[in-house]
Amino acid sequence: MKRWLIIVGGALALLVFLFVGFNAFRSFMIARFFANNKPPAVSVSVANATSEVLPRLLLGIGDLAAVHQVDVTTDVNGRVTDILFTPGSRVKAGDPLIQIFDAPDQSDLASFKAQTLAASLALDRAKALAAKQFGPQATVDQAQAAYDQANAAVAKTEAIISQKRIKAPFDGDLGVRKVELGQYLSAGTQIVSLTDLSKLYLNFTATEKVRAVLDVGQTVRVAVDAYPNRAFDAKITTIEPQISADTRNVRIQATLENPDRILQPGMFATTKVELPSEGAVITVPETAVDYTLYGDSVYLIEETKAEDGTSSFKATRTFVKTGDRVNGKAVIQSGIKAGDRVVAAGQLKLQSGSAVTISADPPPPVPAQPPRN
Repeated sequence: MKRWLIIVGGALALLVFLFVGFNAFRSFMIARFFANNKPPAVSVSVANATSEVLPRLLLGIGDLAAVHQVDVTTDVNGRVTDILFTPGSRVKAGDPLIQIFDAPDQSDLASFKAQTLAASLALDRAKALAAKQFGPQATVDQAQAAYDQANAAVAKTEAIISQKRIKAPFDGDLGVRKVELGQYLSAGTQIVSLTDLSKLYLNFTATEKVRAVLDVGQTVRVAVDAYPNRAFDAKITTIEPQISADTRNVRIQATLENPDRILQPGMFATTKVELPSEGAVITVPETAVDYTLYGDSVYLIEETKAEDGTSSFKATRTFVKTGDRVNGKAVIQSGIKAGDRVVAAGQLKLQSGSAVTISADPPPPVPAQPPRN
């Protein structure tokens, strides 16, 4: 029995030793496998951080408005007897547009002119008699008053007749006709729109923090959706002297020449104002910056040389402080320096410390027309 217990105890000890040894050997082999089994290097495109002077642009949105635009209306009531314009045509200041029935006023004018002639003759006779001491001065004064009243009646009637012949107040392009021949118009009825397209206003806003660098006379580059391949230049002519208490924005108005008359009031416009330069800044391609809620970062390329002279590279995530983005480039205010190499394409496959190989392919080119902010 004692011999049997010794044999069983030895067998159990051997099994425990084998089990513990096997687990230790397995852990050692697993650790060795993961230590030597590094993921393959990721191929990435690399760009250098450069120091350059970039244009400092203030981007915004606005709309176009006419310098001169009005809905032509009538001042008096009356029936339309003649329409003297073609919708959509271009007119000059003073060109007649609408004639309202004025026959009674023309008759009154003829009557008042006759009264003026009679009053003028009576005044001349009274003055001649008074000069020869054959008539009193009171008669001259009464004749003068009658003559002045007749002239006033003529002027008033001519003004009424002028009101019934509606004319263009300035040069411009007419819109859609809103009246018909024979229609009775009430005072204030819209007849047609008139717009001067030779010059337009550009209205936009900017934040109060850039107010100090804005001034009258600065150039504004304007783009509209209707003509995506063209750029237009305007000049700042007015800056609102008050900051909006609701938005903390300042309203800016620029004047835009429109010789081709292709721009129209009401168009949506994107604006760029070139501000004074702040000197040289560090820039990288915009694709190199990873924008996240935790902060902006880039993958910085670090080179390590082995004893045999071969080089290996790894990408380390480096947090940076970014500034403006201009023409596909991002301004780096802190975090890297000029000459550093950063990953410009291929970041999605990287983790901080990943081994990389530098691809011969260049970074993605900057688009000819960067997307609008």
